[in-house]
Amino acid sequence: MVEIVILAMIAAFLGLRLYSVLGQRAEQEEEPVPTRFEQPAQRDMAEPMPAKVVQPPQVHLDGALPAVERGVREIAAADRSFDVTSFVDGARAAYAIILDAFWRGDRDTLQELCDDDVYAGFAAAIAAREAAGETLDNKLIRIEESRIHAATLDGRMARIAILFVADIAAVTRDKDGNVVAGSLDDAVESRDIWTFSRPLDAAGPNWLLDETDEG
Repeated sequence: MVEIVILAMIAAFLGLRLYSVLGQRAEQEEEPVPTRFEQPAQRDMAEPMPAKVVQPPQVHLDGALPAVERGVREIAAADRSFDVTSFVDGARAAYAIILDAFWRGDRDTLQELCDDDVYAGFAAAIAAREAAGETLDNKLIRIEESRIHAATLDGRMARIAILFVADIAAVTRDKDGNVVAGSLDDAVESRDIWTFSRPLDAAGPNWLLDETDEG
């Protein structure tokens, strides 16, 4: 009987060691960057979690101002799923998607990615453009720079402002398709500061654009 108990304990110990090694390998495998602001899917709550020591969030912001770094660290400490690199990548994707949606007059996409006030501003500009019979034939050539400009945590509301420096070719056409302003041959540098917000208690992972300013 004693031998059976000892063998069972050894088997359990080896099983835990094997699970620990596999878990570490899984954590080290490279994961694809989520699109927009999507976070990795939540683990099944019934799945056993390997014991681990909780470490302070690792945030790397080379050259960031102290206030920016402090804000990002506060957000990361309050939301363990937050990853600054994935956030900036998602912000770049959102910047391109929102600009394209505004240029095409896609209200549904804008409403999905913007808060009510920002959406109202975009919708009003689209309506004025439509009333004038004008269309935009704009193109985002490249995003030269995207960096965190400000970051704050107010209660459970996180807000992060990103400075985008981009080259944009802008053309406005009249109702007959004639160019009335701009040129597709000459890209113009655009500097925008867009602020994204998200309640950390929200069920979904997506951040919303809640403010736009010129950089």
